Amino acid sequence: MTLDEITYNLLNLIRGGRLSHDEHISPEQIKFNIKHYRAMFIRRDYAKHGFISSHIEQDLGCLELTYVDSVKCCSPSSAQETGCLVYRTVKELPKTVRYNFKEALSYIGDVTGVGTIPFIPANTVQYLAYDKYTKGKYKAYMIDNYLYVYNADGLKYINVRGVFEDPSEVATFDCNGSDCYNDSSSPFPIPLDMIERINTGILSKELALLGGSFTDTVNDRAQDSKTIVPRSAGGGKQKS
Repeated sequence: MTLDEITYNLLNLIRGGRLSHDEHISPEQIKFNIKHYRAMFIRRDYAKHGFISSHIEQDLGCLELTYVDSVKCCSPSSAQETGCLVYRTVKELPKTVRYNFKEALSYIGDVTGVGTIPFIPANTVQYLAYDKYTKGKYKAYMIDNYLYVYNADGLKYINVRGVFEDPSEVATFDCNGSDCYNDSSSPFPIPLDMIERINTGILSKELALLGGSFTDTVNDRAQDSKTIVPRSAGGGKQKS
């Protein structure tokens, strides 16, 4: 099921299957709330069960690595090569769902999808050279939404999968020559049982407020108001 299908299903539910050409509920607003509830429910499920289905993951395809200086300063006087060159992804990674004490990156590795690169905190990289057994191995770490790979001499591409807050941000990545995601054609990364919970949450809160306002019925693109029947001083209806 795509995000567009989930969105228009919600619009049909709130309007009882009857949609006006001047519908004042924006599909983009519905999509925003769907993504918000999805991230919230995924975080809650992980906190409670410690398990996440692979069906909510998204694949970023082959991410190109580039060789950059590790200096973080931006001013012209300080932006000089330090001699410490590191490998990092050319593109920033989308923001992940907030897990407990960890990034929601389910796989970092080679382009085969099975050769895993361990993910470590960025502040431990300085000690890797002194590790007796693994100092020559690949290690991945994150700084400012970029993924860095330690000891990646000769490694040009990596593959990353994860659970991202906004699935549509994955659309900017390339998967075999096409976008990795599309609202109208790509399956929305969520199990069907969670869609029911999202529908219930939105219908009882956000859409309940929006649905209580008045839809334009006279085709003038101005919000209609209720017709108030005036009453006489004695409490009865006024005669026309």
